[in-house]
Amino acid sequence: MKLWQNNTEKTNETIQKMVEDFTIGEDKIWDLYLAESDVIGSMSHTTMLKEIGLISENELKAIKENLNEILDLIQKGEFKIDEGVEDVHSQIEIMLTEKIGDIGKKIHSGRSRNDQSLLDIKLFIKKEIKSIVEKTTPVFKELLKLSEKHKTDLLPGYTHFQLAMPSSFGLWFGAYAESLSDDLELLLAAYNVADKNPLGSGAGYGSSFPLDREKTTNLLDFQTLNYNVVYAQMTRGKTEKITAMALAGMASTLTKLATDVCLYMNQNFGFISFPDELTTGSSIMPHKKNPDIFELIRAKCNRIQALPNELTILTNNLPSGYHRDMQLTKECLFPAIISLKNCLDILLVMLDNIVVKKDILKDEKYLNLFTVEEVNKLVLAGMPFRDAYMEISKRVKNNTFESNVLEVNHTHEGSIGNLCNDKILELFTDKIKRFK
Repeated sequence: MKLWQNNTEKTNETIQKMVEDFTIGEDKIWDLYLAESDVIGSMSHTTMLKEIGLISENELKAIKENLNEILDLIQKGEFKIDEGVEDVHSQIEIMLTEKIGDIGKKIHSGRSRNDQSLLDIKLFIKKEIKSIVEKTTPVFKELLKLSEKHKTDLLPGYTHFQLAMPSSFGLWFGAYAESLSDDLELLLAAYNVADKNPLGSGAGYGSSFPLDREKTTNLLDFQTLNYNVVYAQMTRGKTEKITAMALAGMASTLTKLATDVCLYMNQNFGFISFPDELTTGSSIMPHKKNPDIFELIRAKCNRIQALPNELTILTNNLPSGYHRDMQLTKECLFPAIISLKNCLDILLVMLDNIVVKKDILKDEKYLNLFTVEEVNKLVLAGMPFRDAYMEISKRVKNNTFESNVLEVNHTHEGSIGNLCNDKILELFTDKIKRFK
């Protein structure tokens, strides 16, 4: 029997099992990720219940002591949801009641499973966003370090997949560092949406108990609360979708970087390489060094980029109030969070072992990369731009174009020598500080 079940009549056990299996699905697996948040939420909620007179000081002490024991089990990885128990909320309340009797039954006063679940998800999302930011920081710093280290190592720049203008590894690495800095903006927005306490909204229509919602907001370290109780429930699904958009933004950066790496490792490019232990071979071609890690980063991050659309379709056109559809948001969002964190971890290892090829642009096939520089020289000497453009164009067509790579000025404003890494670091650091 469920904690909420009030029907004691016998039912067809086969049908009941089918209904349970279908309605619970994989929820028990993903609920384990919410166990710590559920305990923390219950501690704050019962502290508030004591202050408004619904439980005594001794009851609160017993509740907290035993909740802390459960929390210890969770943090040791020894917590599980027993067979026949519907979800993490029920498991924790059952464990508590087994230890302290009827006192354990009081912790649900003034709560619904709706605002309890929503609270757990928001606490979990806040914690995971901070974890992603923590894992992004060393990747960002490594990119900036590589940018400075290789700022004079030239690299072909492409537009339309055609040779365009000279670039540098300094610019290439630095570009992805600045991209990660922008990705923090979306993560911060998602964090701020999650940083609002829904506890006390009940099933979406409040409670007749004199709940102190400001108290639990402070205890749970939320910036503020969802004031309108109906809207509090409307944030279920919305919070997950906004978080998914933030994950997708960072995934887009990693996907583009992974694609660049796969191209640059190709023998026809040959711009970068990695130690053998970070590549894979072929079962029949002994010369192969495949970029499997970056291909998997690309694939995993492409899946993450599909997540906002998946959650939109899942939650779209639902009216206000809670609907069981929302249960499935966990099995969409949680794996994506885990996957992105794994990608950041392995990316840091790969960047730390990347090998950059020197003197790439000395190859004559890259000669035409310097046509713009030669046009600019003529313009600076007094020739109108259009005439200079036509002059260099003729030389290219007649195979008479020449340029001295060493004479190209890479230090003037806006050139490939101006990395602005100090400004990028400043922007990134400022955004980190904005996460509470």
